Amino acid sequence: MADVISYEPATGAELWRGEKGDVDLEVATARDGFMPWAARSLAFRIETLRRFANVVRQRADAFTDLIARETGKPLWEARTEVDSVIAKVDISITAYAERTAQRRMDAPMNSRMALRHKPHGVLAVLGPYNFPAHLPNGHIVPALIAGNAVVFKPSEKTPATGVFLVECYHAAGVPEEAVRVLVGGPAEGKALAAHPDIDGLLFTGSARTGIALNRQFAEMPEKILALEMGGNNPIVVWDTPDLHTAAVLVAQSAFTTAGQRCTAARRLIVQEQLADGLIAELSRLTGRLIVGAPHDDPQPFMGPVIDNETADGLTESFLALLMKGGRPIRHMARPDPARPFVTPGIIDVTDMPGRPDVELFGPLLQVIRIDDFDAAIAEANNTRYGLSASLVSQTPALFDRFWAGARAGIVNWNKPTNGASSSAPFGGVGWSGNHRPSAYYAADYCAYPVVSNEADAARAAIGIGLADG
Repeated sequence: MADVISYEPATGAELWRGEKGDVDLEVATARDGFMPWAARSLAFRIETLRRFANVVRQRADAFTDLIARETGKPLWEARTEVDSVIAKVDISITAYAERTAQRRMDAPMNSRMALRHKPHGVLAVLGPYNFPAHLPNGHIVPALIAGNAVVFKPSEKTPATGVFLVECYHAAGVPEEAVRVLVGGPAEGKALAAHPDIDGLLFTGSARTGIALNRQFAEMPEKILALEMGGNNPIVVWDTPDLHTAAVLVAQSAFTTAGQRCTAARRLIVQEQLADGLIAELSRLTGRLIVGAPHDDPQPFMGPVIDNETADGLTESFLALLMKGGRPIRHMARPDPARPFVTPGIIDVTDMPGRPDVELFGPLLQVIRIDDFDAAIAEANNTRYGLSASLVSQTPALFDRFWAGARAGIVNWNKPTNGASSSAPFGGVGWSGNHRPSAYYAADYCAYPVVSNEADAARAAIGIGLADG
């Protein structure tokens, strides 16, 4: 069976290799592990996951280094991802208690109504490469707390991080049968999603794959499907005197994680009278951003994108926008053609007819000048996606209008489009999701409610409609 090999984006060095897994075996093992794990008390499962957080805390330095090497993100950012993995446990425990709490209600005839929640069974988790620990962990932890077993397939671009994460669960005492890791490529991912013995799929990735999964699951209403599919996110700058701060917020939104965040700003919509000043400030700031390897000193603002194929696609997309009438503000460049480092690109597409509605997953920002605020909101909504949107403005009334009019699951004010908190629901509308928000609301799709009408003794009578006996 062919190996899956992971390479460091920053150096090209081989980091890890392992054999592709057996989908049938992993699902069958998880199926065997489901009932014993679900039969454990909630308190036992919670305590086990708390030990998992401690295991990650103890291994934090090694975990941070691995994520940085495998994704190319700076060491400082990899460390924040490990911190998020640890924090997810307490957040998920609180969310489970709030979102899936047991309740009892009085009912007629000395009976009672009870609300409890059950796990689905075996849940498949497909993880992305941009946050290869934090995002799948955001599915797996609440799924395990609820009593599910999990088969996790990490991205073929970041398998080592996925294997490390699962080793931490096992080291904490989560039974090996209850959480499985499936190493493989797209074929293994498709086979896992189509496997008849899973009870649901939790997915984070591209809209194209998510839409295909939505079609596939349309004929299987008995299975839960939670989709988080990214966005073509707008940041609107309007009526603000502090152009430097606005530029910082735009740069953070567009270029953090080399633009490889589903919440990254892809479009800057700017008030016409502010445009020249803001663009000049943003261009100067962008030119100062350090692009470098994870362990460089001083630490870079952003590292490479995940691989050369992605870097090639981004530079080709920048050229395509130029060919269609875009005006370059900062060219996207490849300092080393052999490695996937790219410099942030900024392009004015105001006069481009038929601007493409695509998620360009990297540090590429399109600028659109607008002279009317209602038109700016309309432009922000000019996308099939609907994940994140942000307004930078000193006028509260404008944010009220923006919040009411923006079609997105995350609507921010004087904050970046990215950096969403795990203590809040995370999801979007349109091509960004299927109304199954993750993060704090992950508890909702990891268990289903069961209502019981109960009485301590059977009492029943038919008081109408009986013939004389």
